[in-house]
Order: sequence, then structure tokens, then C-alpha cells
Amino acid sequence: MTDDDVVETRDPDDGTTTTGDGGVEVDEFGVARLGTDAAAAAALLDEASAGRRVDPAEDLASAGTLATVLYRIRRVLDVFPTITGGIAQVLVIVVFFFGLFNVVTRYLSKTLDTDLIVAQAFEGQTMLFGFLCCLGMNYGMREGVNPRVDFWWAEFSDRRKALIDVVFHVLLFLPFCWMAIKVNWDPVLNSLGRKFDGTWPEGWQVWKSWEVSPDAGGLPRAPVRVGILVAFVLFFLQTIAEIAKNALILMGHKTLAGLVERDAPLRVDA
Repeated sequence: MTDDDVVETRDPDDGTTTTGDGGVEVDEFGVARLGTDAAAAAALLDEASAGRRVDPAEDLASAGTLATVLYRIRRVLDVFPTITGGIAQVLVIVVFFFGLFNVVTRYLSKTLDTDLIVAQAFEGQTMLFGFLCCLGMNYGMREGVNPRVDFWWAEFSDRRKALIDVVFHVLLFLPFCWMAIKVNWDPVLNSLGRKFDGTWPEGWQVWKSWEVSPDAGGLPRAPVRVGILVAFVLFFLQTIAEIAKNALILMGHKTLAGLVERDAPLRVDA
């Protein structure tokens, strides 16, 4: 079919024209429009729900010193959840295969009446799951997946949300993280082998002095305890990043805050 053979149909109600060869729908001004089929509507909803981030270059050029400093702080601290979130996603796959192995060996042991269960695999699955949760805490905070009262929170303006977050981050999150770091500091060092008199074992094989799980075939607990401490340190840093982000929103610099603009709700109720 040539261009001359294309049949066009025009809707008298909205002035749109659709080409007979299934081409792009255009309006009366020749501007392409998205079709009304289900697939196109779903694609539009996905694109809108995913949100878009505005380029902060223009806003940064006109921002003051304080806003620039807050922006730099946010940008630097937001690197950590990107790294830890990626590691946590990989560990999810590892934990899945650990769990699959444990399930298969458990049922085979019953079927074959032979002990095929590996105690270290059960212990490793539990520890890795806890470790990935620790690594994912700051990532979840940055992405805003922490629970909120949606029907109450969603109606607030960006400035009101930012004000609430700043107040509660300063009054609750920062003290909580600091307390958690302080409480876990000595137990982590003791788990790594520090003696009661404050000295450390000699030699380079440090893992021999680590705390070990009392369960059968138990693995060292020290790495997981270190992970808990690291998680709260990262959580503390991400709280600072969130305070900087919300302060930028209160100052009127939404683009510097990395605020996602959405054209559609995240949840659509049928």
C-alpha cells in the first residue's frame, strides 16, 4: 500500500484522524495522539506512575549557598543506598536458592529415609536474610517504601509532607539510630573477638575468635552483628540525606531535592 492508498477516518466529535493502515492517530492540528486501546492506556499509566525526575541544572545555577550545600550532601549520601540496594537484590537470589536447597533436602530426607539436611545451609539462609534486610534499610528509606497512612498522607502538599518528615526525622530517626549504634557497638566488638579486658587476640586468623552460633553446625555470628551496626550507620546517614532533601523542598527547590513528579497515582483502584 502506498501513501496515496492510505484511508483516513475522521471523528467529527473530537476532530481526530486515524490512518487506515493502523498508523498513529493525529488530531486536527496534526499532533500525534496516543490510541485508546487497552495496551496503549496501560503503557501511559505505567509511564506516568513511574514518575520522572526534572534536571536540576537550571535550579542549581540559581540556588544559594545553603541550597547548593544541601544538594551536594544529598547527592553524596544517596550513593550508599544505590550500592547496598544492589547488593541486597543479589542476596535475595542467593537466599532463594539456599531456601530451595533446604526444602529439597528436607523432603528427600523423608522420602529416602536418609539424613541429607545440611545444618550450615539452614543457618546460612537465616543469616543472609537478616543481612540483606540490614543492607536494604537505607535503600527503602530513600525510595519511600516505608509504611505510611496513605489515605491521610496522600492528600498533603509536598511542603507539608517535607515539614512532617523533617520534624520526625530530627526528633525520632536520628536519636533512634544514634542509640542503636551506641547500644550495638560493644556487643559487635565482643562478637569479633575482643576480650573482656579490652585486648584483642593475637594472630591473623581473626575468624577463629569470632562468636559462633550455638546451634548444630552453627556459623559465625560476627558478620551478621557487624551488618546490624553498619545498617544503622547507613540508616543514620540516609536520614541526614532525607533531612537535606526535605529542607530543599521547603526552600522551594524541588528539583534539587530529586522529588519525583507523578501524573498518575501509584495505586489505581478498580
